[in-house]
Amino acid sequence: MELTAIPGVGEKTAAALAELDDAERALRDGDVAALSQAPGISAGRAAAIARAAIRYEHGADGDFLATDRARDIFEDVLALLQERTVTDYAARRVETFVPTGAESRIVEMRELVERATSRDVDEATLDALAEVEPLTDPPATRVRDRCLATTDAETYAAATDAFPELSVEVVDDARGLAELARSYATVIALDETFAGVDVAGDVRVRPDAFDHPADVVPERLLAFFAANRDSLLAAARVHETAGMEPPCDLDALRNALARLDDDGTPVGDDELDRLITAVDDLDAAVGTAESVANDHLRDVIRERDVTIEGTDFLSLVEQGARVDALLSRELADEFDRAVEKARDHLIDSLDLGDEADLAERVFSDDPTFPVERNEEAVSRLRTELKAARDRRAARLKSDLAADLGALRDPVDDLVRAALERDVELALARFAADFDCTLPRIDDEVSGVAVEAGRSPLLDVAFEDVEPVDYAVSGVTLLSGVNSGGKTSTLDLLALVTTLAHMGLPVPAESARVERVSELHYYAKSQGTLDAGAFEATLRDFATLARGTDSRLVLVDELESITEPGASAKIIAGILEALDGQAVTAVFVSHLAGEIRDAAGIDVAVDGIEAVGLVDGELRVNRSPVTDHLARSTPELIVEKLATEGDGAGVADGGDGDDFYGRLLEKF
Repeated sequence: MELTAIPGVGEKTAAALAELDDAERALRDGDVAALSQAPGISAGRAAAIARAAIRYEHGADGDFLATDRARDIFEDVLALLQERTVTDYAARRVETFVPTGAESRIVEMRELVERATSRDVDEATLDALAEVEPLTDPPATRVRDRCLATTDAETYAAATDAFPELSVEVVDDARGLAELARSYATVIALDETFAGVDVAGDVRVRPDAFDHPADVVPERLLAFFAANRDSLLAAARVHETAGMEPPCDLDALRNALARLDDDGTPVGDDELDRLITAVDDLDAAVGTAESVANDHLRDVIRERDVTIEGTDFLSLVEQGARVDALLSRELADEFDRAVEKARDHLIDSLDLGDEADLAERVFSDDPTFPVERNEEAVSRLRTELKAARDRRAARLKSDLAADLGALRDPVDDLVRAALERDVELALARFAADFDCTLPRIDDEVSGVAVEAGRSPLLDVAFEDVEPVDYAVSGVTLLSGVNSGGKTSTLDLLALVTTLAHMGLPVPAESARVERVSELHYYAKSQGTLDAGAFEATLRDFATLARGTDSRLVLVDELESITEPGASAKIIAGILEALDGQAVTAVFVSHLAGEIRDAAGIDVAVDGIEAVGLVDGELRVNRSPVTDHLARSTPELIVEKLATEGDGAGVADGGDGDDFYGRLLEKF
């Protein structure tokens, strides 16, 4: 797919999309989460790009939603769908369900609906979905115990871009490698020319480093899994509760994640824990060991106070007498025991193993008081412990990265499938909540026909909405009383047509819809238009009348734009212009009779018939009656008064019944 061929995608946006791993798949699938990972592409922009790409892919030129009111209906549909999504991804994803006249897109979406409506909606799956989010790559974190080395400037530049976590150094020869090996725990040479070079330290020659980033920087992969842990575990639960076939071994995934801390470091290894603790506690342990030795010697010296005048001995010691001579002569055995206690405490408190030999050197065998540490020995012990810790951590990181590396691609599919299940469940819930069915839509039918259709857009509970039956084709006037449901009938026709062209089910027992290229829905104007707005409206209809594509045109009380007498003539002229075109048009009007009389063609007139007035309330049959000019509300009121015969008007000297009867004859 040529990215710049997509309407609205320029060179800059195309360059940003090209940085994605698989931009074409994301565009084709409407994967707004993946598209929003492109630099500078927001979630809203990603949805707009996906919609444009879908239209382009299916050859759906132009905009199906040709007017503001048509777009309002579409936005209402999206709102109903989004209310039934759990994840932000699904809420964005349904925004790509655009209505088009493209048969291939409609078929594609209907297949999705059929899959979706076969799914069981259960609370456990919905609860698990609440924690599923698209996978993200965490920012690179600096790794300071490792570096890359190369002799080549181009390789240096490439390595700097490919491995932002590591320092990249330029060296001239093996001597340069040796110098780096003294500063870093591990040096990775990128040039094959270094193969076979004998250099002290951990130096690895990896000319294939660019092809195996997880071997070079396992921290990157570990950080990815750590950052996405909650989403991965939730996606695993979705697969289990929904009975989905997972793309990887879920137990293996959970076990690997259990070995990973939130900061991306391996956990659960006793040896690593021992070394980490030893490094952290070394200074405190050495200090305590000194106290153990000195406390022992003080106790012994005080005890000698009774037998060998130890008080004088202690006084001499504290005054600076030669401690080694005094201890050697009088307390040699006790000093050895004190040092042994110090060493034992240090080894035991740090749980030292192979490092015990170094620990023993921390306290000298030479008699001194007070006993003091050998700082050089402490430093060597610390260096050895840190090196052992880093080696152990590096090995664990490599082992864990190897296990997780095998799961990297499958977990993308795992999370994507869970998020797509949310999309499907939203469609299933929409269809179930509004008693929907897939309509018949093709080029062989004409107009729109709805049986027992109920609009969820009304300001009443859906279960309280009265079902409507209506079939219309060609050019038709829809008449009826005020508040009788004419506008809601137009809304229902627009809703059914929009949903059908989105490939979605419609809220009706059955429906058939002609496949059209555009929906034109003109809402009722709020008051008479000024001259400029009136002229602009006429220009809109002139453009509409000159169109050649198949269209559905819905117009609500166009007569409100100007004086009633002129409106009837204008509407009649518009109907004449539309007659004979590939257009189904429904004009709601209180001037249906006048328009029919003014038109130079036979205009069909349907009516929403009022049953009458009951206790002052209008009772209406909401389903329009074909070829019927419905009575107006004033006519119904006059008829009610005429038939009641209540004698109104007698006080004025007239026959009330005759008065109402004469008024009724005027209709």
